[in-house]
Amino acid sequence: MNKTSKIYVAGHRGLVGSAIWKNLKEKGYTNLVGRTSAELDLLDQQATENFFSEETPEYVFLAAARVGGIVANNTYRADFIYHNLTIQNHVIHNAWKYGVKKLLFLGSTCIYPREAPQPMKEDSLLTSPLEYTNEPYAIAKIAGIKLCESYNLQYGTNFISVMPTNLYGPNDNFDLEKSHVLPALLRKIYLGKCLEENNWQAIHNDLNKRPVENVDGKSSSKEVEAILRKYGIISPSGGQRAAVEIWGTGKPMREFLWSEEMADACVFIMENVDFTDLIRSMSLQGETTRQTQQPNIQFRGEIRNTHINIGTGKEISIKALAELIKETVGFKGELVFNSSKPDGTMRKLTDVTKLNQLGWRHQIEIEEGVRRIYQWYIENSGR
Repeated sequence: MNKTSKIYVAGHRGLVGSAIWKNLKEKGYTNLVGRTSAELDLLDQQATENFFSEETPEYVFLAAARVGGIVANNTYRADFIYHNLTIQNHVIHNAWKYGVKKLLFLGSTCIYPREAPQPMKEDSLLTSPLEYTNEPYAIAKIAGIKLCESYNLQYGTNFISVMPTNLYGPNDNFDLEKSHVLPALLRKIYLGKCLEENNWQAIHNDLNKRPVENVDGKSSSKEVEAILRKYGIISPSGGQRAAVEIWGTGKPMREFLWSEEMADACVFIMENVDFTDLIRSMSLQGETTRQTQQPNIQFRGEIRNTHINIGTGKEISIKALAELIKETVGFKGELVFNSSKPDGTMRKLTDVTKLNQLGWRHQIEIEEGVRRIYQWYIENSGR
């Protein structure tokens, strides 16, 4: 990419897209294109085609997606598969149709089987059943990988898929029902602290910024306590301390990557890695059994699993994460693990060997990341 290349970041206001946008700006790219969902509905086939026809971007980061945590994934199964399949199909097809030079498709490590060997290598894809709670979303992302590979092999495009681990960072989704585990825990524990300290001004500010089921800072204390209790944030009473309920046993292990580091990895890959680099090891030396549209590359056998894991290669239990957040926030109450609720996949650790060999490695560890995201949340809590 040149610094003046026209680059479209689909989903540039979300956690992933905003981090990529910021990284590109900091690296000196000056011709960035973004559209809010109100300006461009990527579920609308004609609107998406009109955008590509008029703007003709040279490079595309496909970070637009319907995302959420275990509750949202398991509740809105049809929405998660339909919305993600539709967005991917529209963007990837039009990227080919209007001559995009390179596209980076962002998926998720939930594409891997529930019982995948740990850490999860790229070639674990489609080897056994998926985790049930997020199966529709995972299938959509797998389809995106195969769409990119298929366009590359049939049409000679340069579409690369990356699979980030669990992300957190600025502009995250802190919705108590639909957010991922780390931002949900952070907000719940913060609000638990506010209840414990009887800091109603902070609670009102928080709910004004991010209402919960139409309950905001103007609602009565009774309404606020009721909605917080619904989401496991319980006021102190009868000599008992405030408490925060957490789904599951706390035993599952999870890997977390600071979103701005994920963005740096994505831009690094876009600048330095082509599809041909990812499959060159599959090519033959002086022998040919199959030819594709990729220039000067001949292959034996099948081309699969060209996607790249993006992560840290390190994991932490949900219980340890909650305790780290509790310490960082300064919450003195109780953490209560509800073992009647599902845990989800017990381990989801990525093998980042391929990414490291390509030349990128993470720097921010979870302790520093939690401090950063809590500081960001406080600064953006409506105070």
